[in-house]
Amino acid sequence: MKIEQCGIEGVQLYILEKFPDSRGSFLELFRREWIPEVFGERIQINCSRSKAGVLRGLHYHNHQWDFWIPLSGKMTAGLVDLRKGSSSYGKSLSLELDGEVPRGLLIPPGVAHGFAAGTALTLVYIVSNYFDNTDEHSIAWNDPGISIEWGIENPVVSERDAHNEPYDWD
Repeated sequence: MKIEQCGIEGVQLYILEKFPDSRGSFLELFRREWIPEVFGERIQINCSRSKAGVLRGLHYHNHQWDFWIPLSGKMTAGLVDLRKGSSSYGKSLSLELDGEVPRGLLIPPGVAHGFAAGTALTLVYIVSNYFDNTDEHSIAWNDPGISIEWGIENPVVSERDAHNEPYDWD
C-alpha cells in the first residue's frame, strides 16, 4: 500500500487497492495492522450519507483519530491544524476524494475536519475511540481565518454547524 503525506503533520492519504473482475470489484477498507499505534482496542465504524451540496463540519477531537473512506460519490475534505505544538499549526488544506478512486484519509486528534459532498456521498469513517460528546468540538466551516475551498456554493449545513464560532487563534 502506498501512503502519501498531505502537508499537515500526521494527515496521510492511504492509496487503497481495488480488485475488479467480471462480477464487480473487491476493496479492503481497513486493517488495524496498517496503523496499530492509532487503532487499538477501541474502534468504532460509522457510515454517513449526504446529499449533494451538504457540508459537515468543521469538527475536531482531542483524543480521537479518524480514518475516512468514501465508498461512493465525490467530496472535498477540508482540514485545519489546531495543534499549537505542531509544525503545521494553522495550516489548512482541501483534498478531493472520490469513491471511484479508493483512498483512506487519516486525520489525527487536534486537526479540524469537515467535508462538502459534491455529489450524493456515502462515507465510511473509522474512529479510534467510542463516541464521547465531551471530546466533540467545532469551529465555523466558513471561518475567515481559515482558507478552505469547499467547491460548493450555498452549502446545506446542520443547525449546529450553522452556529459554530470562528476559531480563537490567541
